[in-house]
Amino acid sequence: MGSKKRAAKAGRSGSSDTLAGSGGELHQTASSRGVLLTTNQGIVVSDDQNSLRVGPRGPSLLEDFVLREKITHFDHERIPERIVHARGSGAHGYFQPYKSLSKLTRAAFLQNPNKRTPVFVRFSTVAGGAGSVDLPRDVRGFAVKFYTEEGNFDLVGNNIPVFFIQDAIKFPDLIHSVKMEPDRGYPQAGSAHDTFWDFASLMPESMHMLMWAMSDRAIPRSFRMMEGFGVHTFRFVDSKGASTFVKFHWRPTIGSQSVLWDEAMKISGADPDFHRRDLFEAIEAGDYPEFEFCIQTFDEKTAAKFPFDILDATKIIPEEVVPLQPIGKMVLDKNAENFFAETEQVAYHPGNLVPGIDVTDDPLLQGRLFSYQDTQLIRLGGPNFHQIPINAPKCPMRNFQRDGFMQMMVPKGRVAYEPNSLETGVPRESPAAGYASYPANVSGPKTRTRSPSFADHYSQARLFWRSMSEPEQRHIVAAFTFELGKVETVAVRRRMLGHLANIDGKLHRRVELALGMEGQAEDIEPAKAPIDMKPSPALSIVKKAKLTLKGRKVAVIVTDGSDASMVEKIRQAVAKAGGRLAVVAPKIGGIKPRNGKGLTPDHALAAAPSIFFDAVVLAPSRAGATALSKDAGAVDFVRDAYGHLKVIGVFDGGEALIEQARVEKDGGVIRLEGPKGIAAFVDAAKAGRVWARESKVRGPI
Repeated sequence: MGSKKRAAKAGRSGSSDTLAGSGGELHQTASSRGVLLTTNQGIVVSDDQNSLRVGPRGPSLLEDFVLREKITHFDHERIPERIVHARGSGAHGYFQPYKSLSKLTRAAFLQNPNKRTPVFVRFSTVAGGAGSVDLPRDVRGFAVKFYTEEGNFDLVGNNIPVFFIQDAIKFPDLIHSVKMEPDRGYPQAGSAHDTFWDFASLMPESMHMLMWAMSDRAIPRSFRMMEGFGVHTFRFVDSKGASTFVKFHWRPTIGSQSVLWDEAMKISGADPDFHRRDLFEAIEAGDYPEFEFCIQTFDEKTAAKFPFDILDATKIIPEEVVPLQPIGKMVLDKNAENFFAETEQVAYHPGNLVPGIDVTDDPLLQGRLFSYQDTQLIRLGGPNFHQIPINAPKCPMRNFQRDGFMQMMVPKGRVAYEPNSLETGVPRESPAAGYASYPANVSGPKTRTRSPSFADHYSQARLFWRSMSEPEQRHIVAAFTFELGKVETVAVRRRMLGHLANIDGKLHRRVELALGMEGQAEDIEPAKAPIDMKPSPALSIVKKAKLTLKGRKVAVIVTDGSDASMVEKIRQAVAKAGGRLAVVAPKIGGIKPRNGKGLTPDHALAAAPSIFFDAVVLAPSRAGATALSKDAGAVDFVRDAYGHLKVIGVFDGGEALIEQARVEKDGGVIRLEGPKGIAAFVDAAKAGRVWARESKVRGPI
């Protein structure tokens, strides 16, 4: 093990000391009176923070029995539901490159701009079970299976470009901490409890990810409006064997959008399947989700100049440093025909690679290469899960693997081995066409040591905070306040405040004031002093928001006597801008408008609160408005729309609802009088939320 030094106070007790490793990770070592940590075979563990690798930055070793036992046990803890990413939603589609990438990679599916590659995408939450809700504060999985002509390529990522940990050996601990506490079985799908924050506060490397998790990124408006990332650094390898480092990004063509925390909580109660329903209905309506596939590429020389290690999964490369290159587009145009057979049984694995794409020595990725395959063996009943149609490659698949649980093929012939001479026409290896790993030079002692280049745990967390807009910073403070306010153990709160102080003084001050814990932060000495990086506006959803209604939903409240012709004009204007209008009425059975062809409600008011929509229009008749003013649901519809900073269009009797809800008129409350009023409403709705309103409806944080 590498050299360690005593860490400042954090976690010290009578039975253990906390020491800092060479990568800044914390090691709680047993004292002479302490309890020794062992494997399931009783072998004492010397280092539970680092997997065995070749040198500090080298690949992980298969011989690491501690890692394999720990990960194997974790992989098999739940059956048949996934341990993580259990709640998912999937769709079919295709990927098409913009141009040939032959200068970077030999991967066949990235060569021909006229060729479409089938894909299946699964979006998911991480912490909750299959029966949990769609909108907890959580990381979202973003996994894409490309059915290429050279075999399946799985890009198994998240909607956040970094992760909580640097080494896969800590993954079981991370998930055990965030899952339901084992003695009480709650909370479900939530991180706002002691065990998670105890673990996170003892893992300084988690600080960058925590900033993302406490931001609006963790409560996306829709899967269709969510970015995706490959997280790790990979390699492109061209036909000559030359390597280029690459980071993968997915960008929704309609832009990114999140909900507010109050909205998320209300949506979870009103429609636990909000994201799943939104994806399914959008595809059914022909409003196909589209994502642009982008890459960041760089060489060894460039990587050496970064003030961070490219093998560290807790770090990003700012887009302002290495710009994104769009290389193709993915379109999701078909829903799964059977949820279980496809979405539930699809099996991803970051080791499903095609020639021209390779992995790096990222210690988190190295562990994932083992864990995913191991998990599928028990979750899907044995070694033949690749024969399930959703997992089967669409190119020829031939080898000598035989038998096993759920064998559904009937292999013919006498030989099931190679080399062989008893049959002709059997599969043979191909040095020219086959997959070849990049021959990176690795050397060094077998060691459980974290590279010192992994030791900076605060600089990028600071970068993220300082790159946010003012509303986004306010939401981060509110999220930390909510989450830490649920933590019962004072020492854990104090420790986290100490970490926040290392990230940014203003962030720390605002959270400690909101918690009422001024001056109580633990003094935590960073393993490596943080540096100030230039802010990256590309990290902010608000700063790069698109002015668009495409893919958005607008609700219009109508009653008997509403002006049907005006509603139709609003519908046309919203549709022209790329949005969809939903008619909401007191009763689903219908209404009697005062003109026009009639209005068929899409939703009853009681079943369609304003939290389901991106903007709203109030168009009841005057008599209808009088009746709705006595309906708490209708009044809450308006109050929530206003409180969630949405643009509100007002026509005819809508004024009465505005007055009853006692909302203050501002630039986001627009009178719909004629074409100019409708145009003004659409333009305002394209801008998204009315951020200037937030300080009026929520107290300072």
